[in-house]
Amino acid sequence: MPMNFLPPFMKKTLITLQIIISLLLATAILIQNRGSGLGSLAGGSGGEGFHAARRGAEKLLFNATIFLGFLFCANAFVISFLSE
Repeated sequence: MPMNFLPPFMKKTLITLQIIISLLLATAILIQNRGSGLGSLAGGSGGEGFHAARRGAEKLLFNATIFLGFLFCANAFVISFLSE
């Protein structure tokens, strides 16, 4: 089903959703710095020298990044499928 047959608000909604998801995904990725944890954002040392398990906000951010990546891909496939 071509995207031309969709209501105009649906096409705009899917594209707007893609932009919002991409901005959230980029932000989530940039916040995660491999060498330091979220504690370094508040001025902490970031746990240099050892690797600790993800806990609390770091685990939530990690899982949110995976979920946003999945949403980004799924929305891209929907837009691609509907635009043919």
